[in-house]
Amino acid sequence: MNRFPNPWVALPVALAAITGGLVGYFVTDASCTPDSCTVAAVSVALVVGIGSALGVGLVVVLALKSISEWREHTDRDILTVTDTDDPTPPTC
Repeated sequence: MNRFPNPWVALPVALAAITGGLVGYFVTDASCTPDSCTVAAVSVALVVGIGSALGVGLVVVLALKSISEWREHTDRDILTVTDTDDPTPPTC
């Protein structure tokens, strides 16, 4: 079975990993003296990139799952209100 990743999940996760890695790298690099902690900056970039990808991936998957369930219930008319009773006006 050859299955490709869902682009609605893959693109935000990739973007979060890249931006998280860049932020982690530049914050660590800016807090050190020039050329003194490149290894630390790269390792922090990897950790932050992986962490941000996991966090965004979790949120995106849960959001897509809830949208899918909502559409399923809407298609089966579970969430719609059908009022067949003829309302009578209030009396005193």
